[in-house]
Amino acid sequence: MEPGPVGGLRTGDTEVAPPARPAGGVRAGLGMALVFVVAQLVMLVSATLVLVPFAIARPGFLEDGRLPPWPLLALLVVPTALAALTAVAGTALLGHGPRRGRVRRELAVRWNWRDVGTGVAFGFGGLLLTIPAAALWAAWVGDDRAGSAVGDAFAGRQLDPLPAVLVFLAVWLVAPLAEEVLFRGVLWRALEHWRWNRWVVFAVTTAVFSFAHLELLRTPLLLVLSIPIGLARLFSDNLLAGVVAHQVNNFLPAVGLLLATTGVG
Repeated sequence: MEPGPVGGLRTGDTEVAPPARPAGGVRAGLGMALVFVVAQLVMLVSATLVLVPFAIARPGFLEDGRLPPWPLLALLVVPTALAALTAVAGTALLGHGPRRGRVRRELAVRWNWRDVGTGVAFGFGGLLLTIPAAALWAAWVGDDRAGSAVGDAFAGRQLDPLPAVLVFLAVWLVAPLAEEVLFRGVLWRALEHWRWNRWVVFAVTTAVFSFAHLELLRTPLLLVLSIPIGLARLFSDNLLAGVVAHQVNNFLPAVGLLLATTGVG
């Protein structure tokens, strides 16, 4: 068996396409849009609540304006992970179609090596765009203002090996997976249910993804960075390809953060 042209499998001359995901209309779109909004609210609320145990244990830990490493790591992982879990649970509850296999169909998740390769190709191809774009951005706004929120939060910190590796894995693997579930999984499917043109879906999810990071200065750069990721999702019709492309895109920043926080870089 070998990959078919749309991610299905080909046996001899007979192509087996992936299961169709018919659009469910306005009501189905509203359901998925509600899931997306609730997941975003969970992210915002949990980002505040995750600090409560640290504030109780060390009441003055915010006075210097710099969080200790473990609260920072918790802020990096917990809100986004909880939002993604909320999105998956909400899709299982409110998604369109039969309950069996609903999450996989609604979020367009299919495992096949062809789409993994598509994600890798768009991820590495995107680096040819994003690395020069990041360099131009830094030259324009200045190195001290060009960093990401995560990079700025860990700037100048020396971490023990365990938290440093956990930060690396969070930036490289966890954050891309969770963000893709939210933006090019749930939100993408909501717009598909409303039968929007697929290029419009790509443009809207790319824009929302970029603005949702709440880094207004970096929003134009985030728009550029997210284009290859969205294209991987668009051309494969598989969330997995977008996740892989996003992880490829995040690998170099994650390595840079690991080197900086361990004193190597």
